[in-house]
Amino acid sequence: MIWVTGDVDGKKYKEPFSKGIMSRSLNVADIGIERAHDISSEIEDYLLKNNISEISSSDLADVVLNHLESIDSKIALKYKNWRSLRISKKPLIILIGGASGVGTSSMAFELANRLRLKNLISTDMIREVMRKIVSKELSPVIHKSSFDAYEAIRTPSIRIDSVIEGFISHVDVVNVGIEAIIERSVKEGISTIIEGVHVVPGFIRKDLLENNNIIIFTLAIKDDETHKQRFYSRCRQPWVKRSLERYMDNFDTIRKTQKFLVEQAKIHDTRIINNVDINETIDIMVNDILEEFGGIDNVEQKS
Repeated sequence: MIWVTGDVDGKKYKEPFSKGIMSRSLNVADIGIERAHDISSEIEDYLLKNNISEISSSDLADVVLNHLESIDSKIALKYKNWRSLRISKKPLIILIGGASGVGTSSMAFELANRLRLKNLISTDMIREVMRKIVSKELSPVIHKSSFDAYEAIRTPSIRIDSVIEGFISHVDVVNVGIEAIIERSVKEGISTIIEGVHVVPGFIRKDLLENNNIIIFTLAIKDDETHKQRFYSRCRQPWVKRSLERYMDNFDTIRKTQKFLVEQAKIHDTRIINNVDINETIDIMVNDILEEFGGIDNVEQKS
């Protein structure tokens, strides 16, 4: 058996070498599950042939990197950047926003699997918690959906579209919870993905975004019909409680919220992704994350 050693807060530990864990680590370089498993087997064979029964996690990373460089320098660079990101002292906080139906939940789940992140939070869940705290009388908009919150505005503004005004009011309330989770994640050093319609560029405090490994993505679907098809697919699932009719009745307002989200993303120089192809979207997000935070010069590393 091959043992991999390491330390946590000065305490030594060791665990068996696992091709499964190694394969998942390699998958961040987008080489496919089968190829990742083959490379993991090759690395295991190398260790066995060289009579290595115990190896530190850092030395194992070097072995993997050297092996990848002999195969493909681009894959090796992705793995190297991912490794530097993994050992950063700062947590990685990924925010994924987008209008209803564009796929923020699905993309967040896939990204969490690719990057091996365990903490995934939906802004819809934050909203549900806040509904228990804030009464309907005190904040009627929070008790509506993001796309029909305008119906609960007591005194509509004459200077802004009512749908957008309702959406902004809805986001403002939920944003309190989003910022609290970011603060907690930074304080505790916990990498987290937060996804949902309430993630809007420009609404989160600048002091939280500065000097932290925080990146924001805005997902959109440019084509109206493609966007509608997503709701058809969603409502086929047995666990979805809202009816297709409700989404279709509010489709125009949902498209209005998307337009606002995209405009905000442009103003604040946030990456906008037309989420048509799932694999392409994930690749774009992973590449952006690795390029932004994975470089050796961009992260603090443990000695």
